[in-house]
Amino acid sequence: MKILPRTSLGTLGLSVGGILTVIGFFAYATQNATLNLAGFFYGIPLLLGGLALKASELKPIPLSQPTPPDILKLREQTATATQKQIREDVTRYRYGQEAHLDSSLASLGLAPTDEERPVLKALRETEKDGAYTLILEFDSPLVSFETWQEKREKVERFFGPGIRVELRQPEDEKVEVVMIATAEEATKV
Repeated sequence: MKILPRTSLGTLGLSVGGILTVIGFFAYATQNATLNLAGFFYGIPLLLGGLALKASELKPIPLSQPTPPDILKLREQTATATQKQIREDVTRYRYGQEAHLDSSLASLGLAPTDEERPVLKALRETEKDGAYTLILEFDSPLVSFETWQEKREKVERFFGPGIRVELRQPEDEKVEVVMIATAEEATKV
């Protein structure tokens, strides 16, 4: 079941629906009533459903660098439930959302409008002071780094407990949200 979140349901619907629809048309041309009905009654709805899913699809966020095996082991040992959930949510296909973490950013006051919302571009996993660290890399051209810094404590409370948040600005219009697992939460998870 782990493979399904990494699979585009839109692409799957388009593929299966397309094949069944082609079979239906072929069966219609060769006057094969059974395949004709199956192709039309199942193929066309799957094809249309695949198109609808494709139109509302939000692609997974990539890792900006591969995660080393020692960090994977550290994730299993010390990552908080929130860190794991964020990682799983943004690295799978989503449907009906405008952007990854859009509701979280709005709740934090970091997305005044859809046009001004920072966009999550990548993530990476690392270690800081022996603790699992998840780094979210945002493009933030319309929300200043100063605004992010003003909201740092709120971000920490929002994603806590058990997470310490640091903010970095590696270059203009880029913000990294560094989420470090703290020892008290790691022992509970």
